[in-house]
Amino acid sequence: QVQLVESGGGLVQAGGSLTLSCAASGRTLSSYAMGWFRQAPGKEREFVAAKSWSESRIFYADSVKGRFTISRDSAKKTVYLIMNSLKPEDTAVYYCAARQGSGSYYHTSEYSYWGQGTQVTVSS
Repeated sequence: QVQLVESGGGLVQAGGSLTLSCAASGRTLSSYAMGWFRQAPGKEREFVAAKSWSESRIFYADSVKGRFTISRDSAKKTVYLIMNSLKPEDTAVYYCAARQGSGSYYHTSEYSYWGQGTQVTVSS
């Protein structure tokens, strides 16, 4: 079992930056691919970024490419989402997720473990 807890959300002005953290307990994350998703009010949960367990493959949604960076620490117990040049349309609850095995990195159904989410609000 893997437990995930996100933190770092908050209110920021457009153009600002935030770094989200996802702390894992239970098993080490070294064999898990990690993803970040977000869900705005009235919308479906959408893919933001993902990193393979080997860290050799990284994926970003087009909407965040060049502005967001996914990283994980050397002990592979924490995953980060570094968000720069934030826009009001980035406002959402952000979730981290973990998965094993092969398959798409983009779909929520591929991930077995989820955190509770952290709110990010970007004001214009």
